[in-house]
Amino acid sequence: MRKRQDMKESRITVFGAGYVGVSIAVLLAQKQPVTLVDLLPEKTDKINQRISPVKDEYIEEFLAEKELNLHATTDADAACQESDYVVAAVPTNYDSEKNYFDTSSVEAVIRHTLSVNPTAVIVIKSTVPVGFTTGMLKVYPGARILFCPEFLRESKALYDNLYPSRIIMGVEPSGESLVQDARGFAQLLREGALKEDVPILYMGTAEAEAVKLFANTYLALRVSYFNELDTYAEMKGLDTRSVIKGVCLDPRIGGHYNNPSFGYGGYCLPKDAKQLLANYQDVPENLIAAVVESNRTRKDYIAERVAELAVMGTCDAEKNIGVIGVYRLVMKNCADNFRQSSILGIMERLGKRGIPMIIYEPLLCDGDEILWGQVVNNLDEFKQRSRVIMANRYDACLDDVKEKVYTRDVFGRD
Repeated sequence: MRKRQDMKESRITVFGAGYVGVSIAVLLAQKQPVTLVDLLPEKTDKINQRISPVKDEYIEEFLAEKELNLHATTDADAACQESDYVVAAVPTNYDSEKNYFDTSSVEAVIRHTLSVNPTAVIVIKSTVPVGFTTGMLKVYPGARILFCPEFLRESKALYDNLYPSRIIMGVEPSGESLVQDARGFAQLLREGALKEDVPILYMGTAEAEAVKLFANTYLALRVSYFNELDTYAEMKGLDTRSVIKGVCLDPRIGGHYNNPSFGYGGYCLPKDAKQLLANYQDVPENLIAAVVESNRTRKDYIAERVAELAVMGTCDAEKNIGVIGVYRLVMKNCADNFRQSSILGIMERLGKRGIPMIIYEPLLCDGDEILWGQVVNNLDEFKQRSRVIMANRYDACLDDVKEKVYTRDVFGRD
């Protein structure tokens, strides 16, 4: 570990105990006093007991084994009063009716912080539309607000903070003080990282906001590309795996983000691609809209294929043959939630067609009803009752019923 530079201790408050908030709090608490604020006492209690409220092996390890200057609370007033930096790592869900991010939670953090501690530097880590930070600075002239995008993977959030590809600070060049604030926070992030010589880029807040949305939309584009390759290969009777291997040995393309799926999903890619498209409202484009539409088309295709398989052969209602088994709702094998999981979109399409479904999902209780399916967590019963099992990601526990399984997981990895 590098020796710490001569710097004054910075008091930091982080709002939000999700992946982003917990990982940034743990990273900074290695060297600085950090208070983590969340509305849910069950989350703050876990953190104070050094139990991770999110599934992430690095966070779990650091909370259990490292000396961290970290405290969690639901008392936002007390947490903010003496803070030098206040980090907003709260959800910005996509509002499908407004076709825009719901930024009310971020605005609430800004508003609250300025009412309690108007000199604090507010660092927005939540993903926001392009131009949001500039808008907040107009609403609150004189406020010290920065934008610092995160580039984290679910279940590997702390690792990606410890070994970051880059640190980007968005700052309005309206005064030397704000630029110094940005440099100070970037140094805290670099100081907490284990990776040496992390590149730091300084740019305007709108540019930094755009970097986040364009980066995630490119990942969505890449997922969509290989999904459409797989659709073509399956319909034309080609070996998807061979085609992808041959394409990806080109070093300009590479072998990452190329494993077919039921569509891109999770918390970030769907909403960020849609938000970027919304930002294109008065800008000519074809590709960004195609990325969003491609994901819908992929889900339509997968639902159609699964429906075809479910009605093949003789249906015997007494034995529930014809029932579709949904193996896991989580987006990835290592995930602990299923927010915006692509398989939910497949279930919605099948449910509207009246096709019966059962679900194997250990994160839910046996017998629970979700969407159009009932949870059956006895794996043997689940297998026996399913006419076809759809699995976004394959698992070896399905080997004995492999002939029933429909998956596009050709490489057996996320």
